[in-house]
Amino acid sequence: MALADARTGSGEPPKVSLLYNPALRSAVYQIVTLVVIVAAVWYAWHNVVQNLARANMTAGFGFLNSRAGFDVAQSLIAYSSDSTYFRALQVGLINTLVIAAAGVVTATIVGLLVGIGRLSHNWLIAKLCTVYVEIFRNIPPLLVIFFWYLGVLALLPSIRTIFQHVKENPDAAFFISNRGIYMPAPVFGENFGIVLAAFALGVVAAIAFTIWANARQRATGKRPPVLWVNLGLIVLFPLIVFVVVGAPLTLDYPVPGSFNMKGGMVIGPEFLALYLALSLYTASFIAEIVRAGIRGVSKGQSEASYALGLRPGQATRLVVLPQALRIIIPPLTSQYLNLIKNSSLAVAVGYADLVAVGGTILNQSGKSIEIIAIWMVIYVSISLITSLFMNWFNAKMALVER
Repeated sequence: MALADARTGSGEPPKVSLLYNPALRSAVYQIVTLVVIVAAVWYAWHNVVQNLARANMTAGFGFLNSRAGFDVAQSLIAYSSDSTYFRALQVGLINTLVIAAAGVVTATIVGLLVGIGRLSHNWLIAKLCTVYVEIFRNIPPLLVIFFWYLGVLALLPSIRTIFQHVKENPDAAFFISNRGIYMPAPVFGENFGIVLAAFALGVVAAIAFTIWANARQRATGKRPPVLWVNLGLIVLFPLIVFVVVGAPLTLDYPVPGSFNMKGGMVIGPEFLALYLALSLYTASFIAEIVRAGIRGVSKGQSEASYALGLRPGQATRLVVLPQALRIIIPPLTSQYLNLIKNSSLAVAVGYADLVAVGGTILNQSGKSIEIIAIWMVIYVSISLITSLFMNWFNAKMALVER
């Protein structure tokens, strides 16, 4: 204390020069960075405007209301060549979301099984899972897509072979050819909305029952039969409503046409190739994440589970995996984002995703800046929504500190 008084002449700490003030320097750095970013954006935009004016072109999104003039092979919503560019982009966006959702679900299931399989005590299963991981994760995803599209699906029976098969088996309802998988299409009746409402009500009731069951288990230590009750609410209840309202659902079966099958529904080879490639490719990385997560859980947890009488499968499902999720979820999010972005490779096999449809619009309208901006905004939005959900799920699985 005496030394401090001798240096400053009082009990106050010495004053720091503004040049070395950490708070001031941090604020200055942030302001300078912001100014540089704003200047760069302004310069880029000013340059774009000048180039467009020089080429007698105008910027804007009014072209989205123009007639598209092209067909889209895969569309889950009503669309024709007379639809607008905006409608075409909607078709591409839905196709992108479908392939991304299907790929994420399949990759998660396959990756989980393969990751656990790599830790199996069965030598054959462990080695097969290892071979799968090492093959798929070391091949570029585009080559995997070409493998399924050109090396597998293109070698399936031709449509003429399918026609002959239909003649020999007139009651057949499913057909697989190099043009896709043909199957019956559901035709919904007037009262099918009541069935959907019953299903939604069953889901809400199942969630409410699960919350109540968890609270009861914490209070009494007894677990109600959640699985069977939820199955009854989600499956049995809508099924009863379906029968009561007169089964408002029929099937439209595919039948041979002039040059192709007509009626029913078809899953094209483009979708199948992209779906299989992205799912199996991403699953190889997820498998390694799962394996690392399980390895990150103390071996004592498994041994304690065995001591309590749990079988190995039960110990993995009830004790090890819930703890491993805290390690698995963060890198798993990155793999989901990679799969979503890799879906843009659909253009290589002609699947009408957002990039493929947007590319066609770009070629017709010449609105390259607008189309690229739409691509960027949509992919960033999808990625941010995915990240937000996974961060929320990660927070739910995190340890609660007291």
